[in-house]
This record gives sequence, C-alpha cells and structure tokens, in this order.
Amino acid sequence: MLEHFPVSRSDFDGTVLVTGAGGCIGSWALALLTRAEVSVAAFDLTPDQRRPKLLISDAQLSKIRWLTGDIADPASVLHAAQASGARAIIHLAALQVPFCKADPVAGARANVVGTVNVFEAARNLGIKRLAYASSIAAHGAMEGPPGRASTLPTLYGAYKHCNEQTAKVYSQDWAVHSVGLRPGVVYGVGRDQGLTSKTTVAILAAAASKEYTVPFRGAISWLHAGEVASAFIRAVARERTGSHVFDINGVATTVERSLEVLGRVAPTMRVACAGAALPFPMDLSDEPVRSHLGDYGSVPLESGIRATYEAFQSLLARGLISPEGVA
Repeated sequence: MLEHFPVSRSDFDGTVLVTGAGGCIGSWALALLTRAEVSVAAFDLTPDQRRPKLLISDAQLSKIRWLTGDIADPASVLHAAQASGARAIIHLAALQVPFCKADPVAGARANVVGTVNVFEAARNLGIKRLAYASSIAAHGAMEGPPGRASTLPTLYGAYKHCNEQTAKVYSQDWAVHSVGLRPGVVYGVGRDQGLTSKTTVAILAAAASKEYTVPFRGAISWLHAGEVASAFIRAVARERTGSHVFDINGVATTVERSLEVLGRVAPTMRVACAGAALPFPMDLSDEPVRSHLGDYGSVPLESGIRATYEAFQSLLARGLISPEGVA
C-alpha cells in the first residue's frame, strides 16, 4: 500500500523525528518516509522494532537512527531532537484508552507531559514543523454541536483535548505552530492494541482462518494506517502557522457492512460482531483536513481491507505474525 501515499523528498530540508515510532502509525510513517528517501529518526520507549519490521526491510530499517527514552522525560526528548538533528517532528507517542484508565498518572505523564516536552524541544531548538496526534476521543471532553450524540468521556480523550489547548498556547505565546490530527478508527498492518483495534483483528482472523467476534457493532470509521501516517507527513512537509486541529475519519460505515466487504474478500471467513456501538463519532468530515493539507492519498474501503487481508496472509506464511494475535 505504500505506493498509494504521495511523499516527496524535495519537501524536506532535513531529518523528520517520529516519536512513538514503534507503534502502528509510527511504523507506517517510518516506512513512507524511508521509501521516499527522506532522512528519518525514531524515538520510542524501547528498541522494539517488531511493528516496523512488518513494513520495512532490515536493510531499510538499519538506515533509521533509533533513539530510546521516556517521552515524559524532558531531557530525553530534547536529546532525541538534538541528536537526530530534527528539522520536523511527528509526535505520536501516547498511552491508549485502556492503559490510561488502568494507570491515570502514567497516562497523564505520557500523553500530557510528553506532549509538553515535545513542544518545549521544538521551542528550544527552533524546530518549525510540528504535528501531533490527538484523537476522536477528544470530542468526549468538548461540548458537541446540538443534535450530535454525546461522546464517551475518557481520561485518554481528556488528555488529548488538553494537548490541543497546549498547542494553542504554544502557538500564541512562543510561535511554536503545529497541526493536530484526531484520527478515527485506524486499521491496517501493525494495529494490534487499543480499544478500536478489533476491526483489524477481524481481518487477521479471516486471514488466519480463525473464528472471531468483533466486540461492538454499529457505526464505525475505517481509516487506513498509511493514510493517516501520510497526512502527518504532509502536515510537516512545510512550515505552517497557527495551531490547527482536524478530524481525520477515513470511510464512514458500519461494522455490519464492513464484515460484508470482508466476506467478499474472504468468502470462508468466520467473523461476526456483537455488543453495543462504540461511543465515538464515526461520520466526521475529512474535507477540512484535506483542504488544509492537500493530497495525502486515500484508501477505498474494499481495497484497503483486501490489501490488509493479503498482507496478513503473507506475514502469517512468513512467520512474522502469529494467528495467536486473534484474541
């Protein structure tokens, strides 16, 4: 799928530092930047390159400088930005919904303090290109428009909303400008944890010929990991002003219709769905973010599911992933 997302080497004047590089979106960002021969460095808590190796060859991965440290430690973040010679930062490092609920203090350190540390590093080093991940869960901390169903408040969403307010102040007070993106339900190779990862698990189950039940039904968005990674790259492809925040939703549909599509791709699948709908907005418009960023590629639902299914078949056959990931 990498060829579907336009990234131009000429848009960059130096290294792009990706925080949370060992995660799903981070891995796709590394793969897209590496494919375009853009200088890229990775920052993560551990040297675990399990997910990037699903998308990037060992030879390509060896060209990426991998720095380890705690995003909640300001010295570690500053060192990573300095050591990498970063001219742009894509900040993705975070703890997701269930981990924030299980340990609120750790969640706040990673998601709130960690984001402040990234903005401080950009301020101190004069880095002019900065993008960061918010989430559709942030809507749970905001007053929604009349008529829209309420979004479940979560600590994760509250932390992400706090980051959006932090970005606004850094732009206002210190001219550290940024683009924040609120991804919907991300799917694709490497998406193996978090509350909304189960649509990806369903595709893996079909590829592994295993029975599986998605634990929710109803409205859902399908945002391919490569598509959102490409949008983050586009956000730092030039200097911008302000503290813009955009929803990025992908394809709005339902779990039930999605499984019909998966059934066309894998006619012998044994995948169903049950339970209540996810309490997040799933029909948000991508027009504002596309208008602001320009073309970053798009993935139609059936072709995205098919490509992910075929990738999982290949990875299973090569022993790079395990069918035990269906759980």
